[in-house]
Amino acid sequence: MNVNILAAGEFPRKIYPQMLLAAEPVVCCDSALHGALRHKLNVSAVVGDMDSVPRADLKKFSGEIIRVEEQDDNDLTKALRYVLEKYPDLTGITIFGASGKREDHTVANLSLLMEYEKQYGFWGRGITVQMISDYSTTFAVGDSCELMLGEGRSVSLFTCDPSLRLRSEGLQWPLDEVVFDNWWKASLNRATADCVKLTFNHPAPLLIILD
Repeated sequence: MNVNILAAGEFPRKIYPQMLLAAEPVVCCDSALHGALRHKLNVSAVVGDMDSVPRADLKKFSGEIIRVEEQDDNDLTKALRYVLEKYPDLTGITIFGASGKREDHTVANLSLLMEYEKQYGFWGRGITVQMISDYSTTFAVGDSCELMLGEGRSVSLFTCDPSLRLRSEGLQWPLDEVVFDNWWKASLNRATADCVKLTFNHPAPLLIILD
């Protein structure tokens, strides 16, 4: 099964992400509960320290309240851990509301996808973990792969490992000579074939953002 997580960033306005968000059970980061209730989502649980949730919203909510006081991790990571424990047989996690409103939260949440890949190895286990907004779909891979992106699709690639080297097939600007010592190095590329092939020199988390 797939489980949706709703963070407290920009709530999707376009029909496609709204339909995806409404199709599966939703686990909310605490401060996202207000928007979830307003949009009448099927919220099964709210996770966090509850410091930013109006009491009126908690009174309206009849699902599970998971209070996690520790401050070493943000609410998105707390919600993801809850989902992994609650749904051991899940095949995917789709995260909404991870971007928008604040650029620092957006950058931090996107980087967490690479952290999750390092920690849990979702890609190698066949578990799809992605962030979807009105503007993009973002996910992380951990090793050499073939991706069915569709010819002409915009794609940007980022990594936190500057020792990673990639060979690519099916991109307008090949990655073979790219040194990943800054974020922009493999951004704003485009698929020239339906299938894009990436060959890693060693396993490492790679963030991929599609339009």
